[in-house]
Amino acid sequence: MSTTTGPAVDVELPAPGAWEIDSGHAEVAFVGRHFGLTRIRGRFTAVSGTVTIAEPIEESTVEVDIEMASVHSGDQARDDHLRSSDFFDVENHPTARFVATGLTVDGRRGRLAGELTIVGITRPVTLDVEYLGQAMDPWDNQRAMFSATSTIDRSDWGLTWNMVLDAGGLLVSKEIRLEIDLELVRQAALAA
Repeated sequence: MSTTTGPAVDVELPAPGAWEIDSGHAEVAFVGRHFGLTRIRGRFTAVSGTVTIAEPIEESTVEVDIEMASVHSGDQARDDHLRSSDFFDVENHPTARFVATGLTVDGRRGRLAGELTIVGITRPVTLDVEYLGQAMDPWDNQRAMFSATSTIDRSDWGLTWNMVLDAGGLLVSKEIRLEIDLELVRQAALAA
């Protein structure tokens, strides 16, 4: 992973080692516009992946898998359409994947560059990341919490289905905001 960074000053970052995404406490959400006005929100409920926190932290690795059939927007007909070949084509492309390619850090905030693959198309994405803190859970697992955001153009992944409105404009926005919240669980160190 390539690195460029400023120092992480006065922040206790997560310990180096292997961390796993807690899928029960992970959300990859998206926000688009309907008729160019109304915000429509959705999320993926099946998210998994690993983070290896390195020392220095800028050399950390991140790999995330998203089961596209787990999309949920609060409307069954819309969810079925999103799963269809008009959008995510889950029958042929069941998983989306993000793999980090670079990290810059400035205190609790950073920018995570990576490659996002949706429907078999890979494009670069940069996430604005915030480290929220860490805690021990009641079962003595060390957890670290992060949030991230980005804005993408869905047409970069060939997700171009739309309808032109009578008054002009498009039914569904091309610009999509990503909102991500993750809890990581530190994995036990392997015996030498």
